[in-house]
Amino acid sequence: MSSFSARLSLAFACIGHTISHLFAPIFYVTVLSLESELGLSHGDVVVLIIAGNLLFGFAAPLAGWLGDRWSSVGMMTIFYLGTGFGMILTGFATTPLAIAVCLAITGLFASIYHPVGIAWLVRNSVRTGAVLGINGIFGGLGPALAAVMTGALIDFSGWRAAFIVPGSAVIAVGFVFAAGIARGWIVESKIDRKPAPPPASRRDTVRVFLILAVTMLCGGVIFNAIQPALPKAFAETFQATAEGGVLGISALVSLVYLVSGAMQVVGGYLADRFPVKRIYLVFYCLQVPLLAVAAGLGGPALVAVVVVMVASNTSALPAENILIARYAPIQWRALTFGIKFVVAIGFASLGVLLEGYLYDLTGGFYWLFMVLAATAAVAIGAILMLPDDAREPATAAAE
Repeated sequence: MSSFSARLSLAFACIGHTISHLFAPIFYVTVLSLESELGLSHGDVVVLIIAGNLLFGFAAPLAGWLGDRWSSVGMMTIFYLGTGFGMILTGFATTPLAIAVCLAITGLFASIYHPVGIAWLVRNSVRTGAVLGINGIFGGLGPALAAVMTGALIDFSGWRAAFIVPGSAVIAVGFVFAAGIARGWIVESKIDRKPAPPPASRRDTVRVFLILAVTMLCGGVIFNAIQPALPKAFAETFQATAEGGVLGISALVSLVYLVSGAMQVVGGYLADRFPVKRIYLVFYCLQVPLLAVAAGLGGPALVAVVVVMVASNTSALPAENILIARYAPIQWRALTFGIKFVVAIGFASLGVLLEGYLYDLTGGFYWLFMVLAATAAVAIGAILMLPDDAREPATAAAE
């Protein structure tokens, strides 16, 4: 593969990461408008995205298998065009059922990115931790961009524009990507730019993936529960701002995800230089006290603590993905990442149901944050059982 094609592949992989994280946070901000328009409770509106979130995770292994057996760049083309199409359909939906179905279509196509795009990214990288950290910035940019863009579009054009405008832009990116393939600027590759180390033993592979299934579920539940909670929590704690429109609240949500995305560079940098298990553990250890403290806070203090907590959650991802790349057979890497997102997004969508249920039950977020703190503690216990990697940190991270 030429270096030019590799650079373009990395660029489109990063853009794709932003796009894959648009539809859910757009919806969570529009919930503030849909509650009154549809005449439903917060929990009843939030549940409309469950099918989309489930497909976002559960369809990932099929996408990964097709990426391994057919074509990574072909699957990425389908990802761009299909995700944009689903978002536009959502903008034209008129009933709760139609909104749920269109979000499900969007989630189905968006599911392609994580198994195919991350495996594609690893294949085209040399310093994997650094590249995954940079890619994480773009992943964090998705919720950040979605939040502030959605707030502005709702205030000026209504909630439908919040899906139709970005959906059209995503389709445009898909056509540009397809043109790059047709011209030969982006080419398929089935080998890593960085030679792979000897494969791990079957015993270590099984042990690691059973443990990671627990940590990925815990981390995914925390992330999925926090996403719908933030707009609602900020709207309640800054009621005066909320009365002026959605944009002020969405800007605060955007701040949280901008910082958390940027912090993934730190997570990737550390994973390139220190034992991956240690970095993974540290970021989960930070989440427990931060979630417990957030349960009793409001106002600017809540924003500050949530920024650090979400940053800790997402900064663990480069280390997590390095562990997966280390122990997954190279010929099935995309499929393995797909299985990861069955857990981290599919089953972890329970976090959305948990958020809606606990809010409707208690009228607040205290118990949600306390339950999530306990969830992070479970993840810490699992991480401690991971095998120690005796190799040099830089070698481990560069896979």
